[in-house]
Amino acid sequence: MTDYSRVERLALCDLFDQLGPDQPTLCDGWTTHDLAVHLHVREADPLAGPGIMIPAFSETTERRMARAKAKYSFTEIVDLVRNGPPTFTIYSIPGLGHSLNTTEYFVHHEDVRRAQPDFAVRDLPADQQQALWKQVKLAAKTMTRKAPSGLVLRLPDGTESVARRPGGQGSVTVTGEPAELVLFTFGRQAVAKVELTGDPEIVERLKTTPFGP
Repeated sequence: MTDYSRVERLALCDLFDQLGPDQPTLCDGWTTHDLAVHLHVREADPLAGPGIMIPAFSETTERRMARAKAKYSFTEIVDLVRNGPPTFTIYSIPGLGHSLNTTEYFVHHEDVRRAQPDFAVRDLPADQQQALWKQVKLAAKTMTRKAPSGLVLRLPDGTESVARRPGGQGSVTVTGEPAELVLFTFGRQAVAKVELTGDPEIVERLKTTPFGP
């Protein structure tokens, strides 16, 4: 089976090389250099990892990122990311690392691609789409916890997964390919190629709801 986390990792690093360190990304305030540093410290610096997910530790993560950015050039950081995680981290464990990185590298690759004015939606292999569908079904409940209504993810063939059960505000259905549903639920609603159906007011609110960990 193809390891699409590695495919996306290598493609993203090639894009970093092509664009250079100062290009925009969809990560608020981050350049391509900043994003590359994030990817490096996430896998290689155990002191930086907690702050990526836990706001109380975010200042430590920012300091560790600044330290890595000062220590390595952009080219060096990209090469470190390209070479994969160090052997002493959980990201190097077969199976587990693949699972943790399947969406991580896809989303960040798109963060760079879709920040460019001439980006085009990729036609991904069916097995990669299936892997992303599996991941988004697991992650969506956490990522969309701030949704103002129920939320149903639907594939073009009608297959559905409930991300949030309907509440007082009813429910909205988000239809798209798995890759686009990943982007939507990971807070990239503005660039996700999806169709939203439900109460118009709630639909508009969902477009700017801060999704994420």
